[in-house]
Amino acid sequence: MLAEKLNKLKEKIVEQGNLVESMIEKSIRGLLTRDKALLIDVLQVDEPRANEMEIEIDEMCVNLIARFHPEAKDLRTIIMILKMNNDLERIGDMAVNISESALFLIERPQVKPLIDLPKMAEETIQMLKDSIDSFIKGDSNLAKNVCERDDIVDAYRDQILRELITYMISDPTTIERAIHIERISRNLERIADLATNIGEDVVYIVEGKVIKHGRYKETEQGGV
Repeated sequence: MLAEKLNKLKEKIVEQGNLVESMIEKSIRGLLTRDKALLIDVLQVDEPRANEMEIEIDEMCVNLIARFHPEAKDLRTIIMILKMNNDLERIGDMAVNISESALFLIERPQVKPLIDLPKMAEETIQMLKDSIDSFIKGDSNLAKNVCERDDIVDAYRDQILRELITYMISDPTTIERAIHIERISRNLERIADLATNIGEDVVYIVEGKVIKHGRYKETEQGGV
């Protein structure tokens, strides 16, 4: 019975992951194609769904713990799904932030051609996708690979910021638009950080090892 309920919980967290991944993709595509309808869809349709799903997953986790008193790997899995659920909800909020800034930008002339930002978004979305795939497959190596790629996204963010500073100094009328572009890159960076968190959680679920903050500590056999 616990195994069956746990499988349903895993399916639900994967569904949540797929939803927020779609929200990021739509927010960036709406920006690049100047498609207002896509951006509004993220705000008015996807965000309420993500919020409802977060509550549902939390309730499922609490009910499983209360009813079955899981131990060892099962308990680790439920606790990590609770944490992943919170991270995914925050990612959904960041996709909303991106859409809001995109709505501002598509109504105005471009500050500069968007070259690095789409590349940054592509890498960020792939990190999130891989973190979810690592959870589905129980693949700790893929999860560790996600963690290692966080520096790539950080480098894109730094490059975008340097370019925007140059534009703002040379033409102060670009400042407000540049701030919105920087806001988008900052939210993408945070999404990558949260995808890294999920990767770390997967390693903990699969191997019982903590790799956060440079640590690599194995939990006691049979422990949480």
